[in-house]
Amino acid sequence: MAHTEKKQFAVIGMGRFGLSVAKALSGMGFDVLAIDADEQHTQAVSNIVTHAVSADSTDEEALRALGIRNFDVVVVAIGEDIQASILTTLILKDMGGPLIVVKAQNELHGKVLQKIGADKVIYPERDMGLRVAHHLTSPNILDYIELSDEYSIVELRATKAMLGQNLKELNVRAKFGCNVMAIKRGSKMNISPSSSDRLSEGDILVIVGEKNDLTKMELAYSEA
Repeated sequence: MAHTEKKQFAVIGMGRFGLSVAKALSGMGFDVLAIDADEQHTQAVSNIVTHAVSADSTDEEALRALGIRNFDVVVVAIGEDIQASILTTLILKDMGGPLIVVKAQNELHGKVLQKIGADKVIYPERDMGLRVAHHLTSPNILDYIELSDEYSIVELRATKAMLGQNLKELNVRAKFGCNVMAIKRGSKMNISPSSSDRLSEGDILVIVGEKNDLTKMELAYSEA
């Protein structure tokens, strides 16, 4: 897929978790298709996402009709119905194409999902929808922690575009309004990095900032 094209996400299941992932991805400017068997759920989200469709995700023909194969990532966020979650994952896997991220109810459900080929299994109790959205949009984001409604911390693996540059040249404060608090290199954590410290492969930057600023920075480096 060309770098200029926006990633496309489909989120199946508009429960609390699915809704928070869909909202977060939409807020970051991505194309999001929301799918739920309950029309009331899709109507509730229709003004937030790009498209909202009422469909049975265990119906292969229905998913094909939605062109689900053309999406980059499909998040299966089905709530209580473990059987529907497993069946939907199997159908998606069989179709080929998107990266499949599935919400698991418990460890056993998670093990089954991994066995049938889910690319990533998420436990919502441990993974907030917002954090998941950040992981999905930028593969270099290793962790995302909300400090408050406005501020967050991200751990960002140095991207190719950053390698060889020092913090002064990167200048994330001027460009994005964010601050590099620390640099992890292997097992060492430098908590007062100097502006002349150059980044090498494998370095992890710990950055704090307002959520909107962090999102801009993530997206700027997401393809790098």
